[in-house]
Amino acid sequence: MLCVILKADSGLMKKRSGKPSSTTLLVLAFFAIYVIWGSTYLLNKIAVSELAPFMLAGIRFSMAGLLIFTLCKILGISLKIDKRELRNTVIAGFLFLSFGNGVVVWALKYVDSGFAALEIAAQPLVVLLMMRVFEGKPIKTMSVFGVILGIIGIYLLVSQKQVVSRENSVIGIIMIFACMMSWAYGSLFVARVKLPSNYFVNTGYQMFTAGVVLLLVSPLLGETWKSPVAWSFPVWLSMTLLVLFGSIVAFTAFNYLLKRVSPEKVATSTYVNPIVALFLGWYFLDETVTLQSIVAALVLLTGVYFINTSKKRVLFSRFRSKTDEPVNRGPAAGQVNASIRPEGHAGSRDFNEVGNSKTSSSK
Repeated sequence: MLCVILKADSGLMKKRSGKPSSTTLLVLAFFAIYVIWGSTYLLNKIAVSELAPFMLAGIRFSMAGLLIFTLCKILGISLKIDKRELRNTVIAGFLFLSFGNGVVVWALKYVDSGFAALEIAAQPLVVLLMMRVFEGKPIKTMSVFGVILGIIGIYLLVSQKQVVSRENSVIGIIMIFACMMSWAYGSLFVARVKLPSNYFVNTGYQMFTAGVVLLLVSPLLGETWKSPVAWSFPVWLSMTLLVLFGSIVAFTAFNYLLKRVSPEKVATSTYVNPIVALFLGWYFLDETVTLQSIVAALVLLTGVYFINTSKKRVLFSRFRSKTDEPVNRGPAAGQVNASIRPEGHAGSRDFNEVGNSKTSSSK
């Protein structure tokens, strides 16, 4: 699947008659951003039951980065970037992955995977508030309504006795919120800096440098490393799926979709991922899904919907450079300032503000 999408995305695959192959790729790509990204919470939860969290995340991202570099070499994609691009990818990698993802993996030791996915679904709310605080952007009426619903949903989610009564669960909740702040600031950061023009190269540098940082921090925090030969089969399987599918295939599918369908359709992963995570946590790990959690999910995701729709487009600003040239591939071409958070939840930015200001030298 990965090679097919990469070839199609780089123009190496010639279109045949009609749309069968294109339709199949679209279905597979949506499956990747819906189910594969939604499953990463379950996979991280399984792996962190045996492995130290920062070691786990460090291995995942450094291995994924190296594999991306290898694929780039095979496909003839240059890995050369300048010093400013390298600095910016290191910073972005730290905000999104080293802190943003590493601490979430740590928090999963204390909270359910489905709960974490639901809390993280409030990310667009945090981005909106940060845009107001740091950039002075006014919050539109529909977004205000979305913020109110989002806050109510978060309250319903975290106020459950079954959640807060667990040992260290409150610390886990707070740290996930800190990760959301890091992701939100990262979204604002990458929207104004120069990044490598090729999104695959950009991702490789972010993942590899973030993984190295996590592996350096892990022993400093006193984590005990466990030899891979001592890992159980479920952990081995989880790590393999996280590296190959969660870090590479789903991301590639995400960027493939950004060039071929409207941003609103890609952004539906924001609503599907937490539902997938809730179901998988309940089915495989016997995590409790309460009626209050279901109500909280409905209220929270409705709020996120209002925030996103009031912005006209859900834009993604993490993995493309301001110097990227627009690609003439359909109505969404050249309009997407692409960004995902770790595990694929999108922050929202105003289409007129971001799209028009950056599409001439965009993403």
